[in-house]
Amino acid sequence: MANFNKVLLMGNLTRDPQLSYLPSQTAVVDFGLAVNRRWTGKDGQTKEEVCFVDCRAFGKPAETINKYLSKGRPLFIEGRLTFDSWTAQDGTKRSKHRVTVENFQFLGGPPAGPAAGTGDTGDRQEAADGEQRPTEDVKAPEADDIPF
Repeated sequence: MANFNKVLLMGNLTRDPQLSYLPSQTAVVDFGLAVNRRWTGKDGQTKEEVCFVDCRAFGKPAETINKYLSKGRPLFIEGRLTFDSWTAQDGTKRSKHRVTVENFQFLGGPPAGPAAGTGDTGDRQEAADGEQRPTEDVKAPEADDIPF
């Protein structure tokens, strides 16, 4: 009997990636992806549903995702569905499906500057000491610095 396990998803990160390392020093990053679906119902009303998917990447892809992505950023992933099961602290059996990322592609352009994604729409950035400094003093990464 033939087997095939392939998942293709395009959506936005629901939280900042969480990087950790295995005892073998292999990087692991966990993140959530929200995939939206819009359609028009029989009544003519536009409807929407959101599917939240837990994802995990290993190795260099994990480090790249952690370095360049944050909550709200779009991402296209290709991977396989994996099933995790464990016993919780209270003794109950738990399980969930997760997508193990095998390949990915960034979507959209680079962030619009150092304050992108922080909710700050002004032209000033607050330093760690609380002093306001103009953002033009901070150089955004060049497009050549992004590995794609």
